[in-house]
Amino acid sequence: QREASGGILLMVAATLAVICANLPGIHHIYEEFFHLHFFGWIPGLEKIGLDLSLHEIINDALMAAFFFLVGLELKREILEGELSDPRNIMLPIVGAVGGMILPAVLYSLMNMGDAQAMRGWAVPTATDIAFALGVLTLLGSRVPNALKIFLTSLAIFDDLGAVLIIAFFYTAKISFLPLAAVFGCALILAAMNKVNVAKKTPYLLVGIVMWYATLQSGVHATIAGVLLALFIPLFKNTSDISRSPLKKLERKLHP
Repeated sequence: QREASGGILLMVAATLAVICANLPGIHHIYEEFFHLHFFGWIPGLEKIGLDLSLHEIINDALMAAFFFLVGLELKREILEGELSDPRNIMLPIVGAVGGMILPAVLYSLMNMGDAQAMRGWAVPTATDIAFALGVLTLLGSRVPNALKIFLTSLAIFDDLGAVLIIAFFYTAKISFLPLAAVFGCALILAAMNKVNVAKKTPYLLVGIVMWYATLQSGVHATIAGVLLALFIPLFKNTSDISRSPLKKLERKLHP
């Protein structure tokens, strides 16, 4: 029930990870563990591209769910919260752009002349949103809500920019048929939103298909979580949380 609990768990896990990754004799077990295919025994998964390693499950599935949650929070704040004033949303956007450009420039200046190292210029452009929010939750109510919203929105814009950088500069092959399926799913979600579909299940089912198509396209699958969140209706004129699909999903996902 305490907001700080998630941040504490995150810091403990990170500390253990750093220790394991640097202990002689254990670090290779740590590496191998994250490359285990836990669902490899299910027939047909490999053929459809879903025989994911633990590392891929975390990066492409769990992080997509995390981005779905922060996307819901961001949409709510834009429609009826701190970011409903367009002037307030410009600051995190400018901050995100600066937070991508400056680290990339500094990295490039420090690695000039090393062709191999220069390929990593995009690595420092991304903000680790989970850690950033985890640190804030440790401080609990002492952190103003406006600061949390600012950091959340900045990190989302920053990560979306990083995903686009990866898609344009680092993806070896983009598959356009799955991308077309992603676009089709987005149109279906937009249509459901337009006619005020209030049930959550249809959105989530289309969202799962969109996630799978994004995964197969070569673009980072977390973008599907943000896209899905954009189409979940808020129903601004109701104060009853049970009648707002967005607020209901947000409340259920938080734990």
